[in-house]
Amino acid sequence: MAVLISAVIPAYNEADVIADTVRAALGIPGVAQLIVVDDGSTDGTAEAARSAGAHQVVVLERNLGKGGALNRALPHAKGDVLLLLDADLGTSAREASKLLEPVLSGEADMAVALLGGAAVAERSGPSKLAPRSRGFGLVVKTARLGIRVLAGRWVTAPLAGPRALRREIVEKAGGFAPRFGVEVGLTIDALRMGYRVVEVPVGMVHRPSGRDLKGFRHRGRQMVDVLRTIGRKAVQL
Repeated sequence: MAVLISAVIPAYNEADVIADTVRAALGIPGVAQLIVVDDGSTDGTAEAARSAGAHQVVVLERNLGKGGALNRALPHAKGDVLLLLDADLGTSAREASKLLEPVLSGEADMAVALLGGAAVAERSGPSKLAPRSRGFGLVVKTARLGIRVLAGRWVTAPLAGPRALRREIVEKAGGFAPRFGVEVGLTIDALRMGYRVVEVPVGMVHRPSGRDLKGFRHRGRQMVDVLRTIGRKAVQL
């Protein structure tokens, strides 16, 4: 029996690129359901996702953050395997097929994307999305250390959003961590429960946060969420 795959894309004000992401995700072999969660957008994200062919668009009246949006999608997802994608991946979302391979073959229970850098962007041709963040890496280092201390393993991409995983991981963990704590919480939970986690190189690119005021605010919120999630997981030891 074929494994049912549900792709889930949380999106906040991504009307300019969500259609490309949806169409690319729909072209991934095996994806039978594609859900977009419009996390309180004000720019027509939901309409763009519907027009691109999303099977279901869940519209939230207010912004709940990434974790909240994913939790709202979970009751609608029918698949035994979840494919989590970032809304701003554009056409590079098609690379997510590489994440599904180890999970569907039984080699892993969760596959996390190792996102491509500038060389990948050059091979992929022109893109309206830059390939890498321009931050200082402090949030990544903090998340990496938290996972090492609480789950006993160093990971390369602790904050990578794109990942394929068995649905039971999320259910046993009691859902997704709030806001930007999603990825670090999911990785800690999966490793603690003994699930096999692999990191897979993919040629994905996404919109970076720059070294301007907006970028610093974004990373500040991300750091707070990551620290809160690590703190909650530490209490659960």
